[in-house]
Amino acid sequence: MRSNPVKSARLDTRITPDLLDQVRRAAEVQGRSVSDYVAATLQAAVQRDIAEVEIIRLSREASEKFAAALIDPPPLNDAMKKALARHRRFVRQE
Repeated sequence: MRSNPVKSARLDTRITPDLLDQVRRAAEVQGRSVSDYVAATLQAAVQRDIAEVEIIRLSREASEKFAAALIDPPPLNDAMKKALARHRRFVRQE
């Protein structure tokens, strides 16, 4: 990501006057313009929301069990054998 990206896109939204007052106050507290405050806050929220969907977090115990299963996988049960056979019929391997 560039350190000073060119700001050329625009986002318009309708908010309540009370929320606008709060946004102005928050921007003032941080010493930012309203536009800079909204952009930075939106970017942080977007990154958090995407991470919640894309990143899987495991407890230490679950992480250890997952690693153990990768190192020494359990034998395939009948349902997994059927799924693998079906997959091989429908997916061409190259």
